[in-house]
Amino acid sequence: MQSKIKALARKRNAIILAHNYQPPEIQDLADMCGDSLELSRKAAQTDAAVIVFCGVHFMAETASILCPDKQVLLPRMDAGCLMADMITAEALQAKIDSLPPMPVVTYVNSTADVKALSTVCCTSANVVQVVNSLAADEMLLTPDRNLAMYAASKTGKKIHVWDGYCPTHEWLKIEDVTAARAAHPRAVFLVHPECRPEIVQLADVVASTSGMLRHVAQAQETEFIIGTEMGILHPMQKTAPGKKLYPASTKMSCKNMKKIGLADVLKSLEEMSGEVKVPEEIRIPALKAVQAMIDLKI
Repeated sequence: MQSKIKALARKRNAIILAHNYQPPEIQDLADMCGDSLELSRKAAQTDAAVIVFCGVHFMAETASILCPDKQVLLPRMDAGCLMADMITAEALQAKIDSLPPMPVVTYVNSTADVKALSTVCCTSANVVQVVNSLAADEMLLTPDRNLAMYAASKTGKKIHVWDGYCPTHEWLKIEDVTAARAAHPRAVFLVHPECRPEIVQLADVVASTSGMLRHVAQAQETEFIIGTEMGILHPMQKTAPGKKLYPASTKMSCKNMKKIGLADVLKSLEEMSGEVKVPEEIRIPALKAVQAMIDLKI
């Protein structure tokens, strides 16, 4: 099936992107793997006419924001993000109206219409730098409360927190970390900043998915406990084949990230189905927020 998909992708002038949390067979099929914004930016630089985004809905929207001239396909339209669903444009506008004027920093793990109401976007890798780049000492950071609290702890700025979170990262508890460290006492503990603050405080390294991949590949240590969605263990093992990797908890598996299979990719390419297209009245202001982050070159 992989060879059939690749042949059809060539015929359609399509590029297949896969997030680091996707199933191994999807990551192995993809032309590019990585985090969502990194993938969309790379796709924008290719000559491909079609982007098949193996991820969740907001990721396909981000690709549409950055690549309006390309057709973006999401093989499973029901692959959503529970955290992105915890904020709507209407609720954000009401919150903005209730606060004094201040910048709105929005995590890229959000819908296009929420990005469109924002001052600047951020990633888990650059949130501290984005917050520090703003002249204001007070701001709203949406939708991830854990990422907002992490940024506040690193910047000293007053950050209003939206009460959203990633359930997959929220599942990681202190007792899970204690058990993992007891089982693997020599392992370095890496954590994603979407985890609870008390978990982040226990970490040896706090990093985004791409940051984790780089750290494990480059570090002299040989054992690591990984505190993020378990799908990352596949690319991590490929980039660091001689190292031992242990999930911080086997509960950290996102059902939405595991929905897309090879049959879904094939069907999407055969039927050109699952198109995600952000309307221009939303895309243009959303692009402004994304571009404001890109222009910081961080």
